[in-house]
Amino acid sequence: MWNKLNDSQQYYTESNDNDGIPIIYIHGFPFDHTMWDGQINILPERFRSITYDVRGHGQSESLTVHYNFEFFVDDLFALIDILELKNPILCGLSMGGYIALRANERRPNSFKALILSDTRSEGDSNEAKIKRATAIKSIEEQGAKKYAEDSVKNLFWEENLKANIPAVEKIKAIIENTSTTTLCGTLMALAARTDTTESLENITIPTLIMVGEHDPITPPIAAESLHERINDSELKVIKNAAHLSNLENPEQFNSCLLEFLEKIQ
Repeated sequence: MWNKLNDSQQYYTESNDNDGIPIIYIHGFPFDHTMWDGQINILPERFRSITYDVRGHGQSESLTVHYNFEFFVDDLFALIDILELKNPILCGLSMGGYIALRANERRPNSFKALILSDTRSEGDSNEAKIKRATAIKSIEEQGAKKYAEDSVKNLFWEENLKANIPAVEKIKAIIENTSTTTLCGTLMALAARTDTTESLENITIPTLIMVGEHDPITPPIAAESLHERINDSELKVIKNAAHLSNLENPEQFNSCLLEFLEKIQ
């Protein structure tokens, strides 16, 4: 299904009862809504699952070459407003977690719960910004295919790469099919995003934090930092997984997700 935004078309999907508790899944970079295929159909009927493609990713358009992280948050708000969702749950992985945290900071008391997976609250360090700039240069010179091949080496646990689990080729294909404009624009937006650490102590809604035990991008220490700052939050370490914990160990990820949602009324 499609939403018409001010400067783009936004693609989204939904399932289960429209009167159920809405949970919005926000994908990471540079993926699309299909990374949540293993989660959307496992929820009890009292939940309404919604996924969408961040602007420029998947089937969502971006009619501008200017990417800004706040635009991503604006697009989430547009989806919430158009679908008239009341106090949805936000479930974000990596970039999706950044979006969820910033959305909660901008609209406090608007969400029922947060699920933050393989993410962090801190903005990019200088070193991280330089790495993103290097990645942009590489994409401009060598294209999305080379970037996809390099990316999966950090996204997946080495044992899962050796086993060549289906998710590896799935993610590689998604990255290869993402336009270089979106790849470079989003990298710039991520480098310039705000730091949401100071607002963590103000989070009072139920919060689940999950992280792959071998995640090199947002390692367990980053998840522990979130856990320490968000009152009454829960922290779960996903075994045999790196940065894409929902794809690498969906059994444990889904078990933790369902256990958490059972407490949500």
